[in-house]
Amino acid sequence: MFRHCRILFASACSVGKPNWDPTVSLNLAHPSLVLLEKCRTRTHFKQILAQMIRAHLTGQTFPMSRLLVFSAISHPENLDMAILLFNHFTPRPNLFIYNSLISALSFSSTQSFGLYCAMLRSYIYPDEHTFLSLLKAVSSLSHGKQIHGHAVVMGLSSYSYLLNSLIKMYLGNEEIVFAHQVFEQMPKRDVVSFNIMISWYSKEGYSLEAIAMFHKMVDTGLQSDDFTMVGLLMSCGRLGDTHLGKSIHAWIERRKLGSSSWNSILFNALLDMYAKCEDMQSAIRIFNMCKEKDIVTWNTIVAGYARIGELKAAHGLFDKMSCRDLVSWNSLIAGYAQNQNLLASRNLFKDMIADGFEPDNSTIVSLVSATAEIGALDQGRWLHGWIVRAHIKLDAFLGSALLDMYCKCGTVERAYMVFNCITEKDVTAWTAMIAGFAFHGYGIKASALFWKMQDYVMPNSVTFIAVLTAFSHSGMVDEGLKLFNSMKASYGIEPLVEHYGCLVDLLARAGRLSEAKDVIENMPMKPSRSIWGSMLNVCKVHGNIELAEIALAELSKLEPDKEGSYILLSNMYSACGRWNCSSKIRKKMEFHGLKKTVGCSSLVLNNALHEFVAADKRNSRSEEIYSILNLLKGDMKTNLNSSVGNFQLTVNALVD
Repeated sequence: MFRHCRILFASACSVGKPNWDPTVSLNLAHPSLVLLEKCRTRTHFKQILAQMIRAHLTGQTFPMSRLLVFSAISHPENLDMAILLFNHFTPRPNLFIYNSLISALSFSSTQSFGLYCAMLRSYIYPDEHTFLSLLKAVSSLSHGKQIHGHAVVMGLSSYSYLLNSLIKMYLGNEEIVFAHQVFEQMPKRDVVSFNIMISWYSKEGYSLEAIAMFHKMVDTGLQSDDFTMVGLLMSCGRLGDTHLGKSIHAWIERRKLGSSSWNSILFNALLDMYAKCEDMQSAIRIFNMCKEKDIVTWNTIVAGYARIGELKAAHGLFDKMSCRDLVSWNSLIAGYAQNQNLLASRNLFKDMIADGFEPDNSTIVSLVSATAEIGALDQGRWLHGWIVRAHIKLDAFLGSALLDMYCKCGTVERAYMVFNCITEKDVTAWTAMIAGFAFHGYGIKASALFWKMQDYVMPNSVTFIAVLTAFSHSGMVDEGLKLFNSMKASYGIEPLVEHYGCLVDLLARAGRLSEAKDVIENMPMKPSRSIWGSMLNVCKVHGNIELAEIALAELSKLEPDKEGSYILLSNMYSACGRWNCSSKIRKKMEFHGLKKTVGCSSLVLNNALHEFVAADKRNSRSEEIYSILNLLKGDMKTNLNSSVGNFQLTVNALVD
């Protein structure tokens, strides 16, 4: 090999200065260029470069372009040498050289745009390849718009590939209006143009828009491909529309997209769609059809079963996996956590660590959320300790889950400590802490945090729900009214039905029922069941039966199969001595087939949640439980009689 290199080097040195004018004679078989194409290491590249310098080839544009392409594009680890060659040995760079360097430096907007400006100063005009490379380097929307403007001025805005890249750039910066404008003004849209739009709509949750775009694509006569179908299946999964998903499945089958053996991405998208639509019968059929299952296939089916609570099936498939990753573990842990089986979640967590996997924030959040739902404070503190010991960064996502857990477990002070430890607080973290204060009636603290928040991030619509709830629970009516009225004017947030619900609750709790009723009647949208439910609850507190009857009538229209409102009004009648009215409500419930839902209590014992109802006989040790309960009732009765007797003796002594 080295002997061959020496021969080529010698022949290169013996050759005189050639004419590299491509329009006259282009010596593509020059020994130095041939050797350059075979080069694989940096050391050999330096040797070839030295020989080309000795042969006076670096002063010529074409040999230099080959050196630059080799060092900047083919072998980017030599980019530093390409920059040196360009700056010191390229006196007359052409468009091809500039494009090569701009493409190689597309990871740095400063350097690539600097080269572009230097190119323009040299009176070298860009082509579509220049703009495509610059779009890869875009770090801000303003840069992207400037590139778009230059492309229009240069008359290059009709190239489909460039326009598609512009659409992707605008969508990447969440400028859907500009992206849609470019798309609509394209002289000729291709499949890629539609796929970019459909894919973005699907990923961002605009499922109906994605489907509408597909219909538009079909109307233009374009033939969809696998990427189109992946976007549509993703949209169906988000919508939970099994019927539409099956239609797309049939459409794929009829056209035999991809090939006789399905594309794995398309196959997994179809499986994911059925899993998210909770049609696990179809999902498992698709899963069994797959001959070559990858880890994504396994994870999708496991997550599907875990999501709907069929944990036995999910765990069985999990055990059959020959290879697992972090997603596999997280899916099963999240499934057990969602079903409030903290013991199983924690055991899986330990097995996961023993298997050599490092938990991520999603793992911890699942466990923390499970402890919050069942109020297992000791387990929540254990997880918090584990986070500290593992030196896991407390970001906004994990921090919000932790402080929410502490708030739900009743330790607001510790929640506030967690909040202060979050490194970069986003609007979710601020809102979670405000909601925690609101839940425990700390209206003043919630208000102070809301105003402090605005020095760092702007509140969103959920934040206003939390603050208005805090004001409602603390009786801060004037502050709540002022804030509600400032939402549109000061923050540009249009009040939603949830905000009106908070306003109704704020006024009703303060006893201003007529004002609350006026708000309901003048709302720009139809009142929700939560609004009328809130009004009915407050009417019971204030004994306003007339308004309670109106609330019940509206609730019965919105949720005719719910018994809670009927029972509440029946109890109000009973409390007022109107037994006939109470009896009529009960008969009305019987007529509609409504029964009172049995109350359920729960407790956490040994990391497991135990639920029980009145006269519950399901527990295997129910006889022992009721035996002890009867003993406790007897002791309580004895103690009560003793306390009453002692109290009577004390009273008699005082009288005497």
